[in-house]
Amino acid sequence: MTATCLLCDGEDFRVVEPALRDNRFGSPGSWRVIACNGCGLWQTDPLPTPQTLRALYERHYNFGGEGESGSAWARLRALFLASPLYRLLLRMDGDVSFHSRRGNGRLLDVGCNEGRGLAIYTANGFRAEGLELNRVAAEAARRKGFVVYDVDIAALRPSAPYDVVVLSNVLEHALQPRGMLQAIRRVLAPGGALWISLPNAQSALRERFGPDWINWHVPFHITHFDAARLASLLRDSGFEPTATRSVSPALWWAQSQIARDIPDSPRRQREPARVVPLMLRAMTLGARERAAWNRDGRGDCLIVEARRA
Repeated sequence: MTATCLLCDGEDFRVVEPALRDNRFGSPGSWRVIACNGCGLWQTDPLPTPQTLRALYERHYNFGGEGESGSAWARLRALFLASPLYRLLLRMDGDVSFHSRRGNGRLLDVGCNEGRGLAIYTANGFRAEGLELNRVAAEAARRKGFVVYDVDIAALRPSAPYDVVVLSNVLEHALQPRGMLQAIRRVLAPGGALWISLPNAQSALRERFGPDWINWHVPFHITHFDAARLASLLRDSGFEPTATRSVSPALWWAQSQIARDIPDSPRRQREPARVVPLMLRAMTLGARERAAWNRDGRGDCLIVEARRA
């Protein structure tokens, strides 16, 4: 089957990464990443169907009702997110989820899962609502008192426009990234802010780890953006980028290291006993190197802010 570019419908590609596996969850299959020679977009090939993606998410990815009292990882994460240590880490390591931002407007968290981020945004002063297609997770967030919609963003009809929409590691999962951005523009107030974080396809860690880079994340990551391609797409979708930078989270470095060292055990990336020491190493011995990558725009995560034009 001939690949078609998700942005320009082109069919002329070059191969960027020829052989990838799911090194996070171990779902069966093999993929590659190809680059459109027309518009420059990198995308996963072959593209999964919406039905395949739904089945994979339900099996591997989304909240399934386990709650914060489930796995050791979930319990540790809940305690950590509520701690002053987390605030310190955001300052030191880079805030890829916008959890340090304060404000008082209406905010929509797209892909809010069971509401961890909604609790933080609300504590920071926002009137936060969420969108989550996993109905189990959406219901869990509602039980915490949040307004959460479980419809596709294109079908969302909020009671009033939002002042901020957050796409924290979400856009790269979309089979129709331009359609997602256009739908978000529709629910944003004039001049409203869009906050995006996603893996940086031009990161130094991608170059270092090659096929073991954790943020290929096939088949769940459909597109793989660099700063220039994302800025172009934002402008085409009715937004004006206002700020772009990159950060290199210690967790992401640690997980790529584990993926390379233990390729046949993807679940090891969620074991605190393995992850935490490698994070500490990245934050200390690797601090100077990470800072240089961030200055050069080669950090592992792009942080992009845009306004509705």
